[in-house]
Amino acid sequence: MAEPQTRRAPTQKRSRERVDAILANATDMIAQAGSDALRMSELAQRTGISIGSLYQYFPDKSAVVHALAERCNAESRACIAEGLAAVGSMEALADAFGSLIDTYYAIFLAEPVIRDIWSAVQADGALRAMEVEESRRNGALLAARLRMLRPTADAARIEAAALLVMHLGEATMRLAVSVDRAEGDRLVAAYKRMAIRELTAL
Repeated sequence: MAEPQTRRAPTQKRSRERVDAILANATDMIAQAGSDALRMSELAQRTGISIGSLYQYFPDKSAVVHALAERCNAESRACIAEGLAAVGSMEALADAFGSLIDTYYAIFLAEPVIRDIWSAVQADGALRAMEVEESRRNGALLAARLRMLRPTADAARIEAAALLVMHLGEATMRLAVSVDRAEGDRLVAAYKRMAIRELTAL
């Protein structure tokens, strides 16, 4: 199934700036009232463009949410790649993975808009497919490092474990920020123990 995309690729500087302005205003609106309250007409008004111009870039609200989620995804992938780049042992992998989870949890706690964007993703079937694909990308980053550390281990098992660990990480974050802070902290700590145990057992 094709993912929602912007209709007009922002190839020129002015177009890129307009897309940035649209997404910045969408972020502000979601932060203020949640993604359910996001209206294309109000988004166009806030951005200072006509509704027709807005639709040239984003055909519907799902496309806006998709673009926002993809920006979050790109930042997460860069963070994961950087965090794993210098890992040279399973002990270092466990430390790096734990630090990545702590950082991601802190971001979820500090940025309510991110939580709302991911809630909108969960409510949209097409966007949920994007989340699975993102888990595969992140899992591939983790699997590549694991294969380097465990060259004789079964590659299929490594890939399955890496995908599952990354996908469950997203689910854990959503659950942790939906309960009280003390319980959320315990859930994240439990996830880290389980994930690290699985990874280091490969």
